[in-house]
Amino acid sequence: MNDGSKKSRRRRSSSLLYQEPLESMEHLSDQSAIPNLNANWVNAKGAWVIHIVLIVALKIFYSIIPGIQRDTSWFLTNLTYMFGSYLMFHWVRGIPFEFNAGAYDNLNMWEQMDNGEQFTPTKKYLLSVPICLFLVTTHYTHYDLSYFTLNVMALLGVIIPKLPWSHRLRVRFLSGSPDDRYLDER
Repeated sequence: MNDGSKKSRRRRSSSLLYQEPLESMEHLSDQSAIPNLNANWVNAKGAWVIHIVLIVALKIFYSIIPGIQRDTSWFLTNLTYMFGSYLMFHWVRGIPFEFNAGAYDNLNMWEQMDNGEQFTPTKKYLLSVPICLFLVTTHYTHYDLSYFTLNVMALLGVIIPKLPWSHRLRVRFLSGSPDDRYLDER
């Protein structure tokens, strides 16, 4: 095989977990050149309040649907918020703007926030909101086992990706194939 065919081949692995490699010096300089507008908004005024507003709006929306009882509306509010939170903070990688030469293409929003530092005030708040919502939902569903089980699974699906040991960790069947740009640089 020649070198040209090796570069065009994608790396295959049987592992379900993939650790995203650290950025090269070039990518680090691209990241520090321009502020990351995709992740900096979470530290702005009103960014923390929007989560409470979304939860209240979801609760009102599910409560006005005829035939949905209070416990089911809390359950649906919890599930919708958890799904949206996972999608926004942990599923989508990169940024929607094209002004930093792809410096954040392999990072999700949680990894981009606060330059990847763990346990900042914003990250603590965003970690506590799903936990508090879970506790409220569990109370209003009267500790029903089926609701509780589904709520715990949704909570774990949102909390585990936020923990420090899962920083830059990808589950292969959930996040797709990794970008091979780091392998081509070697």
